[in-house]
Amino acid sequence: MNTIEKRFRVNRKSIGFLKFIIEAYEGMAVVTTRNARSGEISIFIAPGCEHDMDELIAELGKTIFIQPLTI
Repeated sequence: MNTIEKRFRVNRKSIGFLKFIIEAYEGMAVVTTRNARSGEISIFIAPGCEHDMDELIAELGKTIFIQPLTI
């Protein structure tokens, strides 16, 4: 399966929460921490789930800091 990687910077205290919420949508995406100190994460999104993940990230962005990073 070819996943789509998107990188973000988040408040490091929010990493666990974000991982829990995103991975609760089983099969949609997996979150990995790239750098815990700076709050850099990668989200690997299953093909066909990009739109749903974009909507989820936008909604989460209303309550926690999520900054897209370029790869």
